[in-house]
Amino acid sequence: MSKAARTKAFIIEKTAPVFNTKGYAGTSINDLSEATGLTKGSIYGNFTSKDDVALAAFDYNLQKVQNVVKSEMSKCTTVLDQLLVYVNVYDNFEKFPFPLGGCPILNTSTEADDTHPELRKRANAAILSWKNALVGLIEKGVKMKELRAQIDAEQTAVAIIALIEGGIMIAKVTGKSSFRKAVMQSVEKMIRGLV
Repeated sequence: MSKAARTKAFIIEKTAPVFNTKGYAGTSINDLSEATGLTKGSIYGNFTSKDDVALAAFDYNLQKVQNVVKSEMSKCTTVLDQLLVYVNVYDNFEKFPFPLGGCPILNTSTEADDTHPELRKRANAAILSWKNALVGLIEKGVKMKELRAQIDAEQTAVAIIALIEGGIMIAKVTGKSSFRKAVMQSVEKMIRGLV
């Protein structure tokens, strides 16, 4: 890896938690300099704008979440257990190498829906990718007769995502992690009902 590539990776790694906790609008170039120990010129020598850093930071945070889910799924032998990984990971994300600030999809979606079209596109792509992964798992489970037939895989996948993200949002806003736990119990019940 070249020195420029290492510097760019360093900037992304150090600024990703800042964007995920403070949001795009709440993160200043001074925050980025403080997080990296680099000057504004050094940061902009590697990225054309704060937007470019924010997009790279989102991708970095999303990859961290996907790596956790993939790692946990690799330990599972059934589709049901793979689906339940989402409950375990999002209910206990503080036990995993999850991004500081929580779910980057939720954090970015709530801020960027009307204010930052490129971040909105990234969050949209992340949700669609997650939905497609869930649909694929559900369809695989039906095909292997692990899950019952006549499941609307897309509707179920969207409902799982909505419940997980909604539970996280409610817990964040109220400061009550018990609300997230209650929603995750509902997600688990929904998934177990697919058998």
